[in-house]
Amino acid sequence: MELSVTTSHHDDVSVVTVEGEVDVYTAAQLRQTLDQEIADGHVRLVVDLDTVTFLDSTGLGVLVGRLKLVRNDSGWLRIVCSSERILRVFRITGLDKVFGIHDTLQDALAA
Repeated sequence: MELSVTTSHHDDVSVVTVEGEVDVYTAAQLRQTLDQEIADGHVRLVVDLDTVTFLDSTGLGVLVGRLKLVRNDSGWLRIVCSSERILRVFRITGLDKVFGIHDTLQDALAA
């Protein structure tokens, strides 16, 4: 399946909306988009995974790596996800304790 990654800006927060499957074949596209946002000076990121249908360890690695990068610049990376299937991946790996995970984009922006 293809991956769609789009970016929008809400004040000083970059929102990266991801749709489809994030796996070993598509994770580079997500990495490239996040890296471009960070290179452009956007270190407050919300990654909206609400329409992601699959997320593997490669995708998780991209998110963890970008979280480390933005934290080095006093930034943050929050996740939007209400899919139980995707949330289970965060729980199993313990990353639900690392990322701020929110049910809606509004919640993530307000946090």
